[in-house]
Amino acid sequence: ERLWCENQTGPCFVFANLVDFDMLYGHRRDAVGYANALRKFDNWLGIFLGHVREDDFFFVTADHGTDPYHHGTDHTREMVPLLTLNSPSPLRAGANFTQVAELLCHYFFGL
Repeated sequence: ERLWCENQTGPCFVFANLVDFDMLYGHRRDAVGYANALRKFDNWLGIFLGHVREDDFFFVTADHGTDPYHHGTDHTREMVPLLTLNSPSPLRAGANFTQVAELLCHYFFGL
């Protein structure tokens, strides 16, 4: 939120890794903690999105899925979200990490 209040003169990239979802809840198979963390994030996101300007490109994704009900501590094969706002180009069906990189290149470098 502090970064959002700063006046930016050009494109700015902010990367936030919400590792607690994974480390504290997903791999530990804590479904209740995972659900509570998601609710907190959802409440914060609802407020944060009000600050996104028309020329800002905002996206949320994850690096992998982890089903908190699955046995063991390894990653599971769930699809990950890709939520975008003001995307610089349309998303293709079956988006993957390559497409996220393409979107960033298009936004920052016009490629």
